Amino acid sequence: MTRYCAFFASINVGGNRLTMADLRYAFEREEFENVETVVASGNVLFDFDERPTDGLEDLFAHMMLDRFDMNTFAAVRNAGIGQDHYVHTLFLERDADQAAFDKLVADHAGRGPEKIAMGPRCLYIDYVDGAGQSKLTNAFIERRLGCRGTARNVRSLARIAAKMA
Repeated sequence: MTRYCAFFASINVGGNRLTMADLRYAFEREEFENVETVVASGNVLFDFDERPTDGLEDLFAHMMLDRFDMNTFAAVRNAGIGQDHYVHTLFLERDADQAAFDKLVADHAGRGPEKIAMGPRCLYIDYVDGAGQSKLTNAFIERRLGCRGTARNVRSLARIAAKMA
């Protein structure tokens, strides 16, 4: 079984009222396992056989319309992607320029499975197969962005945050 999270749009906002108990029950009726909700805005954790998430998203859109008369969608993500030792925050010495970031993404296209997102004075990088084997190195990034950076994985950041609290 694979662990997933479905992030529903427009649940308990804008007139779309739904109890989390009803939402959990709908998931259980569809034979999803270990169903739990997190806050009342339509975040559902569940276990199910490994499958493409877009198929699950289509299923949930149909389920919500059929059972609750809600025209909404869910972004479904697999817990196995983005393991905490593979996901890094690359802290930059300054904000990255959007054009430089776009060039970085374009230059990296086809070089590996990594996913990159720009944040405030940082990049978020999912190395998917591990940073050690990646062609998306700090030097590659720094040359394209024109600034230096230093990376930490999610596990390290969680330990640091816990000590700062």
